[in-house]
Amino acid sequence: MAWNDPQWGKDDKSRGSRGDSGPPDLDELWRNFNQRLNGLFKRRGGPGGGGSGRGMPSFELPGFGLIIAIIVVLWLSSGFYIVDAGQRGVVLRFGKYIETTMPGPRWHLPFPMEEVEKVNVDQVRTVEVGYRNNVKSKVQSESLMLTDDENIIDLQFSVQYTIKDPEDYLFMNRGPDEAVMQAAETAMREIVGKNKMDFVLYEGRAEIAARATKLMQDILDRYKTGINVSKLNMQNAQPPEQVQAAFDDAVKAGQDRERLKNEGQAYANDVIPKARGVAARLLEEADGYKQRVVANAQGEAARFSQVLTEYSKAPQVTRERLYQDAMQQIMSSTTKVLVDDKSGGNLLYLPLDKLMQMTTPGAASLPEAAAPAPAAPAAAPQENLFRSRDAFRSRDREDRP
Repeated sequence: MAWNDPQWGKDDKSRGSRGDSGPPDLDELWRNFNQRLNGLFKRRGGPGGGGSGRGMPSFELPGFGLIIAIIVVLWLSSGFYIVDAGQRGVVLRFGKYIETTMPGPRWHLPFPMEEVEKVNVDQVRTVEVGYRNNVKSKVQSESLMLTDDENIIDLQFSVQYTIKDPEDYLFMNRGPDEAVMQAAETAMREIVGKNKMDFVLYEGRAEIAARATKLMQDILDRYKTGINVSKLNMQNAQPPEQVQAAFDDAVKAGQDRERLKNEGQAYANDVIPKARGVAARLLEEADGYKQRVVANAQGEAARFSQVLTEYSKAPQVTRERLYQDAMQQIMSSTTKVLVDDKSGGNLLYLPLDKLMQMTTPGAASLPEAAAPAPAAPAAAPQENLFRSRDAFRSRDREDRP
């Protein structure tokens, strides 16, 4: 007998009782299975109460209904869900939007009729443009931008945003996060392209960030992404590495230019006020001189009017008085006097300046170094003075009758 014979290992008695050596009867096996199943579900016989086993099975309702009820309860309980704080629940019925639920315990029709998408609206998401995870890992296709003065700069920035409308975020755009990156790059390129290079790199970074944030928000709202841009951070802004040396030289030249401008402005701030002060002083002096001249002219005109009135009363006396006043005024400012006698002789020279110096009280106290002439030559003028006096006296005696 082969080892795979189904009757292998059985004795002849068992084979004889079977009456044949074939495989087991399948009907018998199925009948045994039905009996065990009937025993499990408490199967009863047919209408006649016979236990032949050939009638239709009848199940007892309490046991089967309990199982169905448990299944239904479990299915209905699968519709309960909890929305955490900071989240919103978007309920979909056969894929169609129904409502948005707030945080707390909620219930919806179980699967497959309804399902819930939970969206975190308080989470701050970040998109990086021009770099990934670190400013050293640059993405030049995103960071290189052209300015208004046709210069290229390397600009890296990040955008932080939150979700303000879960329905628009889920259904209005296929890739809202990718839309944020594209809108950020578009807005920044537009703003940078309208400004000069120095303005972008130095004094205008805060203004550019604010303008780019506003433009990004307008673009995202136009596309109905349901996203709110909270902040734009400028990470790095500099010229490309290939032209960094030339740019440093240009920056130094610009700094020297500003320094020279500041020095010139400081010199102008020092000179211009002085010049304005001198000009104001000259104007005041000119104004004073004008007032003085006008006052003198008015006084002379008034005096002349008075003299004219007196002259009309006594012309001869007034003429003589005017002559004497004029001569007194003229002679008072001279130090030399020439005297002519009536006979028409030689002129008599009177050194009144020397006489006035000799009669001055402080002349004797002057030092010898400050004296106008040595002491020895001073005797000659005194002798000439005495001689002139004697000559004048003799001539005066000769003229007498």
